[in-house]
Amino acid sequence: MQGGSTGIGYGLKYQARCIADVKADTDHTSFLTGTLSLKEENEVHLIRLSSTGMELVCEGLFSHPNEIWDIASCPFDQRIFSTVFSSGESYGAAVWQIPELYGQSNSPQLECIASLDAHSSKIKCVLWWPSGRLDKLITIDEQNIFLWSLDSSKKSAQVQSQESVGMLHHLSSGAWDPHDVNALASTTESSIHFWDLRTMKKTNSMEHAHVRSIDYDSKNKHMLVTAADESGINIWDLRMLKAPVAELPGHSHWTWAVRSNPEFEGLILSAGTDSAVNLWFASPSNDELTSDSTYTKWTESLLHSYSDYEDSVYGLAWSSREPWLFASLSYDGRVVVESIKPHLPKKYKTPSSIL
Repeated sequence: MQGGSTGIGYGLKYQARCIADVKADTDHTSFLTGTLSLKEENEVHLIRLSSTGMELVCEGLFSHPNEIWDIASCPFDQRIFSTVFSSGESYGAAVWQIPELYGQSNSPQLECIASLDAHSSKIKCVLWWPSGRLDKLITIDEQNIFLWSLDSSKKSAQVQSQESVGMLHHLSSGAWDPHDVNALASTTESSIHFWDLRTMKKTNSMEHAHVRSIDYDSKNKHMLVTAADESGINIWDLRMLKAPVAELPGHSHWTWAVRSNPEFEGLILSAGTDSAVNLWFASPSNDELTSDSTYTKWTESLLHSYSDYEDSVYGLAWSSREPWLFASLSYDGRVVVESIKPHLPKKYKTPSSIL
């Protein structure tokens, strides 16, 4: 099922790869995105959906010194966010604060709260625990996982613990379990590893090639979704990791990003280098529940394909405030906010639904 232009657009000045929902902004539907220009001064855009829901407005525009490869918003303070950046030769990561009166300044400057500078190899991402207020951060580079203690009032971050995966693997991404503050999943070129952050030791692992993106299901503590180059999208039951419980075909080229909906269980977004965003629904069949509470049969379907893009789509973020909305970002710097309301499964269209 394909669709034309139905979304609300916003253009960045330069190319870009990353976008994040501003979860702590409970009054507006907001997103943060950053540019990826090697020769020019880069920018962080704070974008908000207007009160009419008909346009995207630049609420704040801030200079950033380097190419932005990853951006993540603090889930409990809307003015704080993190970036992973590159100068072309080296990578770094930092936590930033948006100035309090940014809307009244002609050229507001971001304040660097903490430099996450313990890394010696290429940094991949910064993770915030998504489910509450926690003064901890996780950073992942190609060889190591770091757990940081963050004190924004003192403008400092200290490494609390770290662990190396060794020379046999290169870490590529990760996700912090929203149901368990001590659980982390990380990906390499050939496997997925699970960690206990209290000991920084692996608790489990499974072989699975070329995973580019990973996300926990915030509504189901047993479910994990991954996106891989060749094999599309896989859904895993954490109680039985030998094989995925469901498989979705993904994209006609590389599947780059995958995100589970924060409110509606079974709804999954994926983005790919085929210039498309796909909306999926995957749900276990209730009548196939086994004695150990696992499922043997799943129902999967492609609900809609959003194809109004001219470049690869790398960035993807659900709105926490309005979970029927999502923002996507293509490499040419185009942000599009779309509604999934017309394509929701019938189970979410009951009179009692929040929609």
